Amino acid sequence: TNTVRISLWTLVMGFIFPIILALLINQIGSKKIKGFVQTVTYMPHFISVVVIVSMLNIFLSPGSGILGRFFGDESLMGSTSAITAVYWISEVWQHVGWNSIIYFAAISAVDPSLYEAALMDGAGRFKQAIHVTLPAILPTVAIMLIMAIGSLLSVGYEKIILLYNGSTYETADVISTYVYRKGIQGADYS
Repeated sequence: TNTVRISLWTLVMGFIFPIILALLINQIGSKKIKGFVQTVTYMPHFISVVVIVSMLNIFLSPGSGILGRFFGDESLMGSTSAITAVYWISEVWQHVGWNSIIYFAAISAVDPSLYEAALMDGAGRFKQAIHVTLPAILPTVAIMLIMAIGSLLSVGYEKIILLYNGSTYETADVISTYVYRKGIQGADYS
């Protein structure tokens, strides 16, 4: 159940946010600012999982972390209720920029005359994004959803192993980490 829950949350949020990011960045008028925002959102994809988890430990440490100060003495890294959210939020943050590249390419293929026609009909930027851009990239969205569903149960065990501890096994243990803990560490090879 943990594998399915974590996979579904990561799939849903990791699928929606790149589309939203691509639509938002498409609305930026300045090419320099657009390029800067794209670069900043791509960067986390190239950071190692070990570094990401180390950053999470620093940011979420109770009392002294940047985000940990808001939660008082409760450690989000040791909380059984928060570990799933910490996992998928970090996963989405790490890959949202990279996953939006395909949607940028699909948006760039939209015929500019469609935007002009929508503007003539009185559509603002938001209505253009909803009624022109989104329907134009819908085939790409459908293909990407089918491909994402194909890897539904492949939760990245590296991040889970680095994130969890004994107190979070019940909510963070996925198939691959359970097999590792019981089979390799517990010497139950069968």
